[in-house]
Amino acid sequence: KPEGFVQVSSHTGNYELAGYSLKCEKKQMHALVFLGETETVMKNRSKVFAPNNINMVPVMPDMSHIFTLNTALADGNIVSMPGDRIFGSQKALTCRFLGQDAKFPLGPFSLAVARDCAALAVFVFKKDWQTYHIMIKDLTEGYKQVDAEQITKKSVRQQALADEFARQLEKVVKMYPTQWFNYFDFWKA
Repeated sequence: KPEGFVQVSSHTGNYELAGYSLKCEKKQMHALVFLGETETVMKNRSKVFAPNNINMVPVMPDMSHIFTLNTALADGNIVSMPGDRIFGSQKALTCRFLGQDAKFPLGPFSLAVARDCAALAVFVFKKDWQTYHIMIKDLTEGYKQVDAEQITKKSVRQQALADEFARQLEKVVKMYPTQWFNYFDFWKA
């Protein structure tokens, strides 16, 4: 489609491998990344990602990365953001995840709702020593569970997207429990 979309990733499997092996032919991808990586790592990633039409956008303390991502969506491109880590802004949504309330970052869901664009979850898992499995899920499926009168509210749509992402993440973590790389106090309790 000509419209841009938000691609919500997670720290499961090897999402970064997709950036090395898959090429965006018709759109440019703008991937939000942690600013704290070493300069060498960032340069090498940029060199490898550039031919695949992927641009890394570091999270900036002044939040200027939001303007870059917003422009990318307005231009019909792809914005990739992690949906299972809170960094930069501490704004979060609470979703049920593996039986408890957990915080998920507001950013990817807020941006998709603000730009009124599609939001897709993308998961990449290792099946064996040379095979990977890519799963793509439409997060707007979560809208079907919301009352028609309530869905007009931005906060309700944001929560519906986050809840659907949490449901999809829970499914894949249960399928591939040893491939979820979580090193944080994920749950509120």
